[in-house]
Amino acid sequence: MSCMKVTVIGSWGAYPEKGEATSCYLVETQTEKWLLDCGSGALSCLPEFVRLEEIDRIFISHRHTDHTADAGAFVYSRLVAQALGSTDRPVHIYAPAEERAWLNSIVKEKAAVAHTYESGDSWMIDDVTWSFHRTAHPVPCWALRLEENNAALCYTADAVYDESLVNFASGASLLIAEASFYEDQPAADYGHMTSTEAGRLAEKAGAQELWLTHFPHFGNRSDLVMEAEKVYRGNVSTAEKGKSKRIG
Repeated sequence: MSCMKVTVIGSWGAYPEKGEATSCYLVETQTEKWLLDCGSGALSCLPEFVRLEEIDRIFISHRHTDHTADAGAFVYSRLVAQALGSTDRPVHIYAPAEERAWLNSIVKEKAAVAHTYESGDSWMIDDVTWSFHRTAHPVPCWALRLEENNAALCYTADAVYDESLVNFASGASLLIAEASFYEDQPAADYGHMTSTEAGRLAEKAGAQELWLTHFPHFGNRSDLVMEAEKVYRGNVSTAEKGKSKRIG
């Protein structure tokens, strides 16, 4: 029986720190490799874990540059790989239907295929069910849930805490949740969650494990974990570059 493997490529919010990247996660299935977002610095970090021409699909949660900055560069990397004969396959890129114009602007003939998704969509790709949930954020943004063999990975992308997100993350084997702010800071004013809200989301959803991500560039990341642990009884840690887990 196969199972998914997820590896953190980048987990910073806004912009990357030296040698790292903003939002980007590698998901490996039995036969394919996918990226969840492709933020700034992703292309320089990815070769530590995978050859770029091995990536089959890229999911884009929303258009903010800390989630998309390297998507266009990725398409050019595929053009080069095709020209050099190292692959003949295009990369499939999935973005919100509202961002069709942006998606078309980065897609190059033969190197990439554009797809859009919207509320209520549910797809089966390589025996993994993809489902999408619109989050509360200043621009159209979507959380993603991947399910295989009764195990689930849930990625919040950027989101304000609410009960609909709790329902979407219900029973997740691994919840990757943004924690852009520390407790008692006004995260919702900016379309984000605090560490405590991420912990509360995991607790109410009954998630088996919580990885905090979308780090702020201030404070001590260990405090994010301690604050989430006040309200979440499961295993919580930060989504550091290179961290990986098999799900299922």
